[in-house]
Amino acid sequence: MTTGVHVAGVGMIPFTKPGKSASYSEMGEQAARAALADAGLDYTQIEQAYVGYVYGDSTSGQSALYGLGQTGIPIVNVNNNCSTGSSALWLARQAVANGAVDCALALGFEQMVPGALASVFADRPSAMARFETARDELQTFDPQAPMAAQFFGGAGQAYVEEFGIDPAVFAEISVKARKHAANNPNAVFRDPVTVEQVLTSPKIYGPLTRLQCCPPTCGAAAAVVCSPEFARRHGLKTDVVIAAQSLTTDPQTTFTGKDMRKVIGADMAAAAANNVYEAAGVSPEDIRVVELHDCFTTNEFLTYETLGLTPVGTAEKFVRDADNTYGGRVVTNPSGGLLSKGHPLGATGLAQCAELVWQLRGQAGARQVEDVNLALQHNLGLGGACVVTLYQKVYAR
Repeated sequence: MTTGVHVAGVGMIPFTKPGKSASYSEMGEQAARAALADAGLDYTQIEQAYVGYVYGDSTSGQSALYGLGQTGIPIVNVNNNCSTGSSALWLARQAVANGAVDCALALGFEQMVPGALASVFADRPSAMARFETARDELQTFDPQAPMAAQFFGGAGQAYVEEFGIDPAVFAEISVKARKHAANNPNAVFRDPVTVEQVLTSPKIYGPLTRLQCCPPTCGAAAAVVCSPEFARRHGLKTDVVIAAQSLTTDPQTTFTGKDMRKVIGADMAAAAANNVYEAAGVSPEDIRVVELHDCFTTNEFLTYETLGLTPVGTAEKFVRDADNTYGGRVVTNPSGGLLSKGHPLGATGLAQCAELVWQLRGQAGARQVEDVNLALQHNLGLGGACVVTLYQKVYAR
């Protein structure tokens, strides 16, 4: 947990529906160029690059970055399922924090196809086999329902059964997501929806309906991170620093806890958040803006408590009181989140980073959250990995 790594530049391109995007190499190059331009750097000044994607051949990162030039630097390709983008950022930050380099680039992109996520390789054991076994011990398997929806829908149902809440509250998160996305030109779905529209959209699994599931999308995002000395030497922006960051994987309780919420990574996410709070010396009460992993409404709902934004058992009240949006206690997913902005797997974590950097700089336009000094990011991947990152605004002396 070494501090002192600056986010010198961020960039992303508008996310799009599958079939309407440029190629992954073009998207990746565009996002990297945007981050470099934001930082005021040339690609020749980057010493290492970490490139995240899930659906792509080996060395796709090189294919994207070679459009910027062939400088001979190390380019590391990263795949950590839906937490891929923030895993690339974790590696880039770690390289700078440990003094291996002074400046590194993290890039994430995805060129996806329509429809639910599915395994690509059917001729070998599934990396999700342990999770599928744990799931099937706890709930009914539906061969017609998307794999991810069964995990996250089941986790939401487990919460409903424990606390006796009205599952219609999950739909309010979709409504909120669209309201936030209306002010984000990079988001895919910006038209408003009502709770009734969300609830009457086709059933997917458990409490989830179609409008409570994030869409597969294409896109790219990037960030440049550097040491304070590098920033001063090159006259770069030093207004945003990564104050703390933690990458965790599944503890034994994911499989032994006999709870779908644990199966989808609640314990590893809570551990990552607690690591960050402890390292930075802050508490959840200090956070006013969060970009969290809302792949499904149920996961956003559960993550309120996982991150400590509201006490266990109070997430329903948190939503009903509008404490998750502007005018409430903490604005969650001002970008519109995965539900409305879209979820190109490798790009998501870095798109979250870009949004929070813009928030801390005061560059978020109509999405701007007032008086932001700290911003929290939560990016989760089944299989599993979770990255929680705390960004801090640094005032000029």
